[in-house]
Amino acid sequence: MKTTTIAGLAQAGGVGVETVRYYQRRGLLEQPPRPEGGGSGGGVRRYGEADLRRLRFIRAAQAAGFTLEQVAELLALDAGDDHARARGLALERIAALDAKIAELQTARDALKRLARACGETTAGPCPILSAFEGA
Repeated sequence: MKTTTIAGLAQAGGVGVETVRYYQRRGLLEQPPRPEGGGSGGGVRRYGEADLRRLRFIRAAQAAGFTLEQVAELLALDAGDDHARARGLALERIAALDAKIAELQTARDALKRLARACGETTAGPCPILSAFEGA
């Protein structure tokens, strides 16, 4: 990819054009200047490989569960050598994921108990439905 439009960048990055614009508004992606000429609105903005790498970085960090605020911090760290802070952010994310996994396992275990209780009897109210009525 030499240079491309915002639509080409979005497609190459696996996102929509509005997502690219949102990242620009959040300061995560630069908005290239509009070249002179090309009609009443000026030329078409062009994006390059560095923009695509940054977009893919943002998406990968989000897939790992980082918030956009954390992604912004990671991007700022990318310009330096602050390994300790990057590691700290990763460890914070791991702790949050561990807590979420524990929460999901607790919910799974409770639902398994309810499903087992539901299968053990056909008389009276369903334990699953009864459990959710009180919630």
